[in-house]
Amino acid sequence: MVVAPIIAQAWRGGGRQARLAQVLSGTEVVVADNLPSRRAGELLAVAATSDVLDALVALVAADRPGCEVLTSDPDDIHHLLDSLKVKRHIRRV
Repeated sequence: MVVAPIIAQAWRGGGRQARLAQVLSGTEVVVADNLPSRRAGELLAVAATSDVLDALVALVAADRPGCEVLTSDPDDIHHLLDSLKVKRHIRRV
């Protein structure tokens, strides 16, 4: 599962994206529309941080018990999940 704006952050097109395209073909994409975006803003206020994408990832993880979070920034995700009082396995990629 991936939050839609994360695709924009990683996608650069061209042949180099073959692996990413393959992974995304079998992945549920979560839309970050009005309510999730508002929840992300509220989480950023509580956690006193500013990365919207990390907040969206943390919220998606919080809503899915047992999920694993893959991230290049485990410290921020850990902090945001702590702010939500949620524990998830976080793996650096």
